[in-house]
Amino acid sequence: MGEIYHTIKQEGRDEFIISRSRFICHSFPVSSEDEANTYLEKIRKEHRDANHNVWAYVLGASKERYSDDGEPQGTAGMPVLNVIRKENLRDVLVVVTRYFGGTKLGAGGLVRAYSQGAKLALDAGEIITRRPYLSFEVTTEYSLSGKLKREFENRDYILKDTVYLENVTQKILIPPEEKDSLYTLVAELTAGQGTLIAGDEEYLDNTD
Repeated sequence: MGEIYHTIKQEGRDEFIISRSRFICHSFPVSSEDEANTYLEKIRKEHRDANHNVWAYVLGASKERYSDDGEPQGTAGMPVLNVIRKENLRDVLVVVTRYFGGTKLGAGGLVRAYSQGAKLALDAGEIITRRPYLSFEVTTEYSLSGKLKREFENRDYILKDTVYLENVTQKILIPPEEKDSLYTLVAELTAGQGTLIAGDEEYLDNTD
């Protein structure tokens, strides 16, 4: 069974300037190392004349990588990764590009700048919660379908589709913890005549 986790909804972009250095901040939802590397190469090509393309990503519950890309060790990639961790995100890549403006920021200034860039990038990508749901097809006689539909709505089940043939089949999504309640509900309202077919687990996005 899947678990609730947090990620970003879409690609995000923002930028800011500190002491004449321009920071361009990008975030990407990713599901694999190959996808992360593809986006990373895209940014490197787009900003091939930049001084640094600092990045970090988290995949799944524990796979993490980062790079300072020429900045002093510990002042860039790790701060970006720490922001991702602080937001409790997974399946996300953040790239912060720096065009040096001629004024050194110092170690502390770099940490603050790259942390700020990571936060802006993630906010631009819109942080969401992904929740697992179970899919079911519930088939009943026509005379019982309306009563079931009302109960589904009262319980905040998600009705995806309704198919009208010899009988009525309602395709729904429910939270995993509602599985036993669904079986009991259908059995009671249909006097044991309704049928339930379990489908695949699906994830739905909820904006926090």
